[in-house]
Amino acid sequence: MAMCVGIWILLLALHVQGKPQTSAGNHPTHAGSGQMVQMDSNKSGFVGSQVELRCIFVNSNPPVKISQVTWQKVLNSSKQNVAIANPALGVSVLPPFKERVTFKQAAVRHRMPSLEDTTIMFSELQLSDEATYICEYTTFPAGNRENTVNLTVFARPMTRMTLTTPTIVARASKRKMTVATCVSANGKPPSVIKWDTRLKGEATFQETRNQNGTVTVRSNYVVVPSRETHKQKLTCIVMYRGERISDSVVLNVQYEPEVKIEDFDGNWFLNRQNVQLTCRADANPPVTIYQWKLLNGSLPGNVEIKNNTLFFKGPVTYDLAGTYVCDATNSIGTRTGIVDVNITEFPNNMPRGGEITQEPHNAGAAIGGAVGGVALLGVAAILLFVFLRRRQRTFKGDYSTKKHVFGNGYSKAGGLPAHPPIPKNLQYPDDSDDEKKPAQIGGPGGFEASERDFDGEQEDLKRPYFTVDEGESRDYDERTLAFQYDPEPEIADDMVSQTDGSVISKKEWYV
Repeated sequence: MAMCVGIWILLLALHVQGKPQTSAGNHPTHAGSGQMVQMDSNKSGFVGSQVELRCIFVNSNPPVKISQVTWQKVLNSSKQNVAIANPALGVSVLPPFKERVTFKQAAVRHRMPSLEDTTIMFSELQLSDEATYICEYTTFPAGNRENTVNLTVFARPMTRMTLTTPTIVARASKRKMTVATCVSANGKPPSVIKWDTRLKGEATFQETRNQNGTVTVRSNYVVVPSRETHKQKLTCIVMYRGERISDSVVLNVQYEPEVKIEDFDGNWFLNRQNVQLTCRADANPPVTIYQWKLLNGSLPGNVEIKNNTLFFKGPVTYDLAGTYVCDATNSIGTRTGIVDVNITEFPNNMPRGGEITQEPHNAGAAIGGAVGGVALLGVAAILLFVFLRRRQRTFKGDYSTKKHVFGNGYSKAGGLPAHPPIPKNLQYPDDSDDEKKPAQIGGPGGFEASERDFDGEQEDLKRPYFTVDEGESRDYDERTLAFQYDPEPEIADDMVSQTDGSVISKKEWYV
């Protein structure tokens, strides 16, 4: 027993003496002949979880003797022993780690342990476990070898979203209020809160650092409660280390009734049957009371009220005209709807004569008449064109063989220098079988001439004339024509003037 105590004292003495230099950072420690301690640079875990801190000694050739392995916690430049493994004395885990720290390899726990792998297991990880840990090997004759690992402990936040009050009331003042709160509590590192909604509000944020190193983030959503915000969805999104945590609520906003009166179409006329007015109200909670009244008067006697509707029995009369008011009430308040009812003698689409207006029909008739008129004018133009063509084709005269027959019975071929005056009493009998002979006018004695004096050719030029074909063998004399001169001679209705100065009877022109 005394020998064991002496050995233990010797080992402690060696541990207290000056230690050889170790490698900086997280690199493994190397001895001159190749010994080293292998560890992870960083390890992490969440509160309540289990984490493994690896520590493996790589021996040299020839190997050195491992006298002891010690795990230490370094916090604020001070060291705290966590666990010790000694080949002769066994394993020791110190408080406050005794219940939560164990050596991973069972061989370490044997009476004659193997200490090349002294990895430890942390269970029920706590925030206070976050620190730098040293795994130190005491060897003979090489001395001490060690390495470190940084342990980080995360705390998953508790996220919750709540309505500020179970019932949100929209007030006439339209003041902003907090309608929902999203909290991410005791998180490490702190989380980020976002909002997803169609509401036109704003968010506020607040962070609180707790004594255990965690952070609580709180965000309030502020909006003006109204009828439009009722039943709107509000979602809180918490972002924590790449995770997305969301929670939603649906706003329950109570508001006064929004009232309007329906079923008046602006066409209430005399003797129209069974009209009605309906009071519509959008409210939360629902309307419990509807009240009808007529401004500056009382409701007509033929009115029947059922729930939110006024039924007017019988025909419409002027007594129904007026301003109707509907008051709708719920637990939040009372709002009013108004409609002005006017009565007309006739329907809006009927004139006073009692006949339905035919404006659309008249418009269609006007359009149809215009189209028909254009078509009729086109047909008339075509007929006129055909008629003129036929007139040109049915003429039987020969312009190249015309003669001028003057009143003295003599004919003279050729053109005239000027168009001679035409007697307006020149006539042709319509029923004569003779071929286009002029009838005598002025009695049996032949023709009567004016008392004007004519000389030479001027006298012949002033005499009436007509054209006959050269082939005709009929003789003409002074008794053939009778004429009278007028101050302003005109062509007889039965005669047609030609471009060469002659006139031709219509009977000769046409068949």
